Amino acid sequence: MLKATLEQWRMFKAVADAGGFNQAAEQVHKSQSSVHHAVQKLENALGVPLFESEGRRIKLTGPGELMLRRANFLLNEAQKTEAVAHSMQSGAETVLRVAVDIIFPSEVLYAVLDKVSEDFPLLRIEVEEAVLSGANSLLKAGNVDLAISALPISEGGQQEDAGNGFSEDLCQIGFIAAAHPEHPLHQLGRPLHTDDLKAHRQIVVRDSSTERKTDYGWLGAEQRWTVSHIRTSIDIICKGLGFAWLPLAMIEPYINAGQLKPLPMESGGCRNAMLYLNFEDGDCLGPAARTFIGELRYRTMALPTAESIDSSLTKT
Repeated sequence: MLKATLEQWRMFKAVADAGGFNQAAEQVHKSQSSVHHAVQKLENALGVPLFESEGRRIKLTGPGELMLRRANFLLNEAQKTEAVAHSMQSGAETVLRVAVDIIFPSEVLYAVLDKVSEDFPLLRIEVEEAVLSGANSLLKAGNVDLAISALPISEGGQQEDAGNGFSEDLCQIGFIAAAHPEHPLHQLGRPLHTDDLKAHRQIVVRDSSTERKTDYGWLGAEQRWTVSHIRTSIDIICKGLGFAWLPLAMIEPYINAGQLKPLPMESGGCRNAMLYLNFEDGDCLGPAARTFIGELRYRTMALPTAESIDSSLTKT
């Protein structure tokens, strides 16, 4: 038999978050006495004090801090359980929200979305483009249901919730160092070392997460321009204003048109980045989300491998 109720745990968390009983009462729209009574009953049930006075304020005791961590997990799981029940009751979801890293091949994404819309004609689909940890930030905030991310859910600010989420390797994306054919790096007439790059402007793409933890690609150049989208980076280097590491699939048309040319690196000119499929709780996903995942896995099976990317670069 449980000694405490979810409501008591909720009142305890409210007091801890608000820093006092009066403040908590305002936030949960209950009287101060009912909040105080709930916390007092919880303390009696547990047999340990959860708060102590510090002047005119209260603060958590040592046991209280431990109990708050457990309460956060407990209340979060209770909320997820209710969400699962709601999903089963309502059937197919009415909206599917997906965060997609901008390096994911757009033609694959469009084919997956088209299939989902075909199976669920009334479904609204919302796509958020993101960079690096940006997709995981959207997932963590509850703004999307699924994330195609350059980082597994245990990275990019997600380490504290690693046990509550799910990540799977989805596909590899090949990056190559490239510049305009008339760029000074192409005029050296020999294989390039990373030291050769340092004297030239690199174009990098900024992390779209609010924390902005990192940027795409090698960052050894003395001069850098930082942009928010790979399309901007491509446009800049097509004008001969710098070099960048860019997804081969995105710049192949520009290479074929003679607007871009892979840099003749002695080594390291082709790099592969893994993309991950991330979501918080599979039990909360509806049939449209599951269809999206199934189609996504199927479509990404046909994407080029690391070996074929290297081979394509060699022939260029």
